[in-house]
Parts: sequence; C-alpha cells; structure tokens
Amino acid sequence: MENEVLRLSNITKVYPNGVIANKDVSFSVNKGEIHALMGENGAGKSTLMKILFGIESHNSGTIHYEGKNINKTSTEERIKLGIGMVHQHFTLVDSLRVYENVVLGMEPKVGFSINRKAAVKMVEELSLKYNLNVDPLARICDISVGLKQKVEILKVLIRGAMLLVLDEPTAVLTPQETKELFEQLKLLKASGRTIIFISHKIREVMEICDRITVLRGGKSKGTMDVGEVSEEDVSKSMVGREVILKTSKASPTFGEKILSVRNLNYINPYRKKMLKDVSFDVYRGQILGVAAVEGNGQNELAETIFGLRTGAEGTVLLQGENLLGQSVNAIRMHAVSYIPEDRMTFGVAKESTVWENLISDRIDSPTVKEKKLLSLKKIRNMCVNLLSDFDIRCKNEKQPTEMLSGGNIQKIVVAREFSSNPELLVANQPTRGIDVGSNEFIWKKIIEKRDEGKGILLISADLNEILELSDSIMVICDGEITAFFKDSKTVTREDLGLYMLGIKKQEMLHEQQTADL
Repeated sequence: MENEVLRLSNITKVYPNGVIANKDVSFSVNKGEIHALMGENGAGKSTLMKILFGIESHNSGTIHYEGKNINKTSTEERIKLGIGMVHQHFTLVDSLRVYENVVLGMEPKVGFSINRKAAVKMVEELSLKYNLNVDPLARICDISVGLKQKVEILKVLIRGAMLLVLDEPTAVLTPQETKELFEQLKLLKASGRTIIFISHKIREVMEICDRITVLRGGKSKGTMDVGEVSEEDVSKSMVGREVILKTSKASPTFGEKILSVRNLNYINPYRKKMLKDVSFDVYRGQILGVAAVEGNGQNELAETIFGLRTGAEGTVLLQGENLLGQSVNAIRMHAVSYIPEDRMTFGVAKESTVWENLISDRIDSPTVKEKKLLSLKKIRNMCVNLLSDFDIRCKNEKQPTEMLSGGNIQKIVVAREFSSNPELLVANQPTRGIDVGSNEFIWKKIIEKRDEGKGILLISADLNEILELSDSIMVICDGEITAFFKDSKTVTREDLGLYMLGIKKQEMLHEQQTADL
C-alpha cells in the first residue's frame, strides 16, 4: 500500500524449549494511524513488538519499515530509523531530574561536560510542542504516574521516533489522565507520527484507535476497522468465545465486621508519610474497593495489613486481634490471603514449578503430607484439581512457572490464595496486565468468595474493575482517604478520578468510614 509504513510478513518465533510464540504472523500499519494490537496474555503481542524493536530475533519472516527490509538491523539502528518503544513498566531513574532521564545517553556537551542549559531547553521545547507540559527540572521521584508516562514518551520523541509502540500506556492512569494522554496522542498523529497501541482495555481502544489487529495463540486473527466492529466482536476475536464485559452479581448482604483499621500511619524508609490516619472497616459478604493512582499509599496499606511492611502505627484488627507486628505466616494462620501487586516478585518463584508455587503456603498442612513427609500423590491430586478449577493452562504441574503467560501465572496466585479458604482476602491489582478472558474468570472467583460470606479488600487502579466489582468504595490520595461511598452505585468514574487526584475531598469522612453498615 502507498500509505503503508510498516509490514511484518510471516513472522515466526520458536524458543529453544519448543514454545511457539508467533507463527506466520502478518500485519501492516499505515502512516499516521493509531493501530491497536490486542490479544490474551501469551498471544504473542509482546514477543512480536520485541522482534519489531530488535530486542528479540525471529526464526523466519520479514520486517519492512518505510519499504526497507530491516531484518538484520540492531535495536540501536532501528531507533535511528525512527522506531521507538514505550514499555509498560517505566524505565526511569527516580533520583534524576526529568531532563536528565530524557537525554540520557545523548546529552549535549560543552567540551567534556554536559551542557545542562541546552539539555533543559531541548526537553522544554519538545514538551511544549506536543503539549506534554512536563517540568524538565522536576525529579522523577516527585512527579505523578501520569507525568512519568509523558517523560517516557519524551524519551522516544527526542530520539526522532516516527513510529511509537506504546505498551499498556493507560494501565495506571485516572480517567482524567487518560483523556489528557489521548489528546496528546491525537496531536502526535496529526504531526504525521504512527502509533501502535497495545492494550487490554477494549473501550479505550475503540475510542482512540483507527484499526485493530488481534493475536490469538501466537497467530494473527486479522485486522478490523474500529468503526465496523463492537466491543463484543473484539473480545470474541481475542478469546475465541463470547465474553461477558460486565459482572452479574446479587446485591450484597453484609455480615459481621471482619477487619477494622483505625488511625493507621506509615512512614517509608525515605521518610515520606505514605499512610495518614487511615480508618475503615470490611464486613463479611462485602467487596470494599480502594481506588487510587499508583504511589498514593494503597500498596503500603495492603502490605502493612499482610505483614510485609513493619513500623506502622495504629491498629489492624481481624475479628478483634491486632495483626500489626505479626509475621506473614502468623497472619496466614488467621485465614488471611493476599494477591500481591507484583506477581513475579511477590506472587510466585518464577524458577520453581507450577506445583511448588501452588503449595508454597501450605507445606506444613496435612493436605499435602503423609506421616510428616510431603506426599507427591496428595500434591499431584491437589494440583490437578486446581489446574482444572482455575483453568490454568500449562503442560502439567511440573512445568517451570516462568514459561507460562502472565495470565496463567496470575491464575496460579489466585488458585493458591483462594484455595486456602480465607476469611479475609486482600486483592492488590488482581487483574493487572492480563487479558479479557482471564480478567473475566478472576472477577467471577472474587464474586464467588464474596457470596460465600468472605470479606474482600480490593485495591485496583482500574476504575472499571472497581466500579464493576465493589459493593462500597473508598478513595485514597497522598496517603489519605478522600472519599467513601457505602454504595458503589452512587459514584461515577469521572468523580472517582477527581477524588483520586485530590481535586475533590469529602467532609465528615471519619464518621462515614467507621459507621456500622
């Protein structure tokens, strides 16, 4: 095509262990369009983009950029050609200033020294040109997640990128920040740039993108024009079946109070106060959602409750007993389960097998022992049942966990935590970075636990997840609770975003949070 800027033809990638990541994948991108790449975890999206960017090699197939075969070019050469990639997890140095991060590796010089004034001017001019509004002199550790996303885009633009790959760019943004980002992407598009937009959020893709290419099982399922398909069409193409995009749950029936947090304060090792007099309750049969922009204390709250952080002041009462100061193992013995924010660091040991991760919280339990020794028969039977019940797709329970897709690794964490029969479940970003099919499955499991009369504290940066799952919602901004809604149906997505950013704050909060439901 005359307007075609990128074409990947019959790309195949097979890893040494025999896993086929991509098989004969072909798709093209037109100049000046925003093109979505969608698919379940393990569908091959990330591998394909790493191949495009030169991070991964491929076994066969060709990549043409602006009509030229770039198969044999390095990542550095592809950057010079105008290809840039903004990764999902920020690659910024927190202690450095914005301009230092943006020009890192290409600093303007005066003799042997860095020309600081010229570097700041470069970043300032580029920021103004694309309405990114970032202060070049601000330290990364002091700016919001939304601004960090803009800094990552500046890093790519300053190197002359005309084709930008954005991997899950809105994963941790509020609705207001997402809207602002979309305006900036439209400005980039208008300037002649081309964007490949990787996302699991179908609604956002339908709003910002021109076309969608779907991968499933490592193969391309075709390209669709956004104006000609529905959200349901896209989700079905991704997972190969109909997917329920909304929850169906009965009205809650709150039981007795199971968790009572009062005046919780926490100062991190850098002397920053991350929790400020936080007080709230969780009841049996209740999903209490916590909405917050990343870095506002919600992770510290979850880890303090579960014993992963020490030094907090206040009380965390589980059925009358204070959990503060107790070990993780002791807290588990009180029937508390925890789904961590970072599954690869705190959720699993990636080098270990599937079965080792599934039993890691119960190696002293009679369910996996026979005469004080681990019973391989009991372990296998338990694992086979969990693999089936939680739809964990792997060769068998002996497969190394690191070989599974992100969605299946998350299901291992969910299977382990849910099968321990918790009375309180702390779910911290339970569906972050996973596909729509796995997302739907985990939502159903959380609702099942609620309906069994368990108490659930749900922490998520995904407002759709908060609004769909929660019975009640509290909002945290800068370590403080800025809003509390007994009934989640009484608040909109836009209002939640304003409370998350601290633009709005409710009065008489303490009385609302701690009043019996």
